[in-house]
Amino acid sequence: MVYRIHFTVDDLARTRVSPCSLPLMELAAAVRTLQQRGQAVRFGAWRRRALTDLRPEARMVLELVRARRWAPDFLTRAESGSPEDVLERVRATPRSRIRSDLAHVAADWPLPPWARHLADDRDLFRRLCDSLDHVYDVLLSPHWQQIASSATTEGGTKTRQALTGGMEHLLSSANPHCVRWNAPVLEVTMASGLDGDLLLEGRGLLLVPSYFGPRWSAVCTASQPQPVLTYPAHSPWDVGSLIARFPHAEHHSTPPSALAALLGPTRAAVLNAVAEHPGCSTNELAVLTGVAPSNASRHATTLRRAGLVHTVRYRNTALHTVTGLGTTLLDSPCALPDLHEG
Repeated sequence: MVYRIHFTVDDLARTRVSPCSLPLMELAAAVRTLQQRGQAVRFGAWRRRALTDLRPEARMVLELVRARRWAPDFLTRAESGSPEDVLERVRATPRSRIRSDLAHVAADWPLPPWARHLADDRDLFRRLCDSLDHVYDVLLSPHWQQIASSATTEGGTKTRQALTGGMEHLLSSANPHCVRWNAPVLEVTMASGLDGDLLLEGRGLLLVPSYFGPRWSAVCTASQPQPVLTYPAHSPWDVGSLIARFPHAEHHSTPPSALAALLGPTRAAVLNAVAEHPGCSTNELAVLTGVAPSNASRHATTLRRAGLVHTVRYRNTALHTVTGLGTTLLDSPCALPDLHEG
């Protein structure tokens, strides 16, 4: 099942890329990533630190924003602005909006019993907002400035892709894992399994980078002036590099010994470097691994052919990101076809 976004010529003309991440959507992505066990290379150290620092009051948000489930829109809405301003706006949510959003969620999965009283109990709602502030302070606040800076770079890269490759290239490459351009419809496979149709009706679509949503895209249909689609950000300053620089976080500069034995030490180092620095160029890969650019290119090509690395070209530069299979191999080295260095 897929969610279908229907475009007209006017919609294509008005579709654009956001130069910033949206605080509540990014926070929702972080909460969902926290509750899952995958992507250990990118998020393992961040998860461990977050779970240590979260206090019991975080439970309220964690129970309402669930992995692969609808969440109340007033907690995840696509609003721009500083995180502090956006979080303050949540506190002003009208009771009617709280009630309707919760009813929408309840149609998908059973709400926790306490949440049924949110619209009528202002003290309970205040505690939920305090919980949201605390979750933001732990999960996103230490990284927000870097995310904001990276989003600006990411937006510029995507805009250049649209200028050189056209809107078709931009839409088809936004998130190959779950987004497919089948003109004039953008087909999005949702983590929730949602099946439906969205008619843009001349409004166009806003593409928003997400650093804590590395796999699935999210859609916000109620966003104004146009609906929002998130896509995984793949800039060199992606969250993999960000978390590696966070105090006390683990640094994966050395690939697992079993992986080195399987692929060969240089090729394993190349795969590990791509995982830690998504979107790195071949020259940057050479610097990161201490090999000549020609050797870095050769190893990246072999890894790409094996399905472990995805490479895209921007003008004369090859940009490399690790695939889901590559991440799985880094997390749990296992037997794959022979890739030993020749």
